[in-house]
Amino acid sequence: MPTMTAFSTLSSTSLARRIRGVFAGWVLLLSVAAIAADSSRIAHAEIVAGEGGYVLNADIELDLNPRLIEAVTRGIALHFVAELVIEQPRWYWLNKAVVERELSYRISYHAITRSYRLSIGNLHQSFESLDSALRTMQRIRNWHVTDRDTLEPGVSYDVALRFRHDTAQLPKPFQVTAIASRDWTVGTDWQRWTFLPGVVTSK
Repeated sequence: MPTMTAFSTLSSTSLARRIRGVFAGWVLLLSVAAIAADSSRIAHAEIVAGEGGYVLNADIELDLNPRLIEAVTRGIALHFVAELVIEQPRWYWLNKAVVERELSYRISYHAITRSYRLSIGNLHQSFESLDSALRTMQRIRNWHVTDRDTLEPGVSYDVALRFRHDTAQLPKPFQVTAIASRDWTVGTDWQRWTFLPGVVTSK
């Protein structure tokens, strides 16, 4: 009888381990699938000296899925945002945020003109196709991120940039849907690099 009890305990333990193993496997597969579903990334990003300060140039590869494409063609405006943070490392404490900037985008479809409108800040431009509007949006050029005297020449700064769909700008019913569906949460990971400002001379 003790032998049967030990055997039963061993079987239950083995079964529990197998269930945990299968569950962990499914979690891993779902995580990989979620990552693979959105291949958005920042292909290139740099901060260079510009007129009166420093500007950002970046190329974004945004994986706009069929759900978002259908939404915008049905009249729902999509909002995107580029977020930039420049920090000064401090060995004795947390990094100091020197610059925090956002650049907002809005893509909408106008059924009467059958055109797509891209708004970047206060600038607006119309396109005949959604692809054309997206290509323009994903090519950031000469974005003024900070004045010249904000960053000290010769000091190393940590820079982080990401680009994402701003679900908080969706109509309220779609915000609820976005919470439960990853189809709406499109965006890149944070791209990080080190920037060393140089001495900028007037031209």
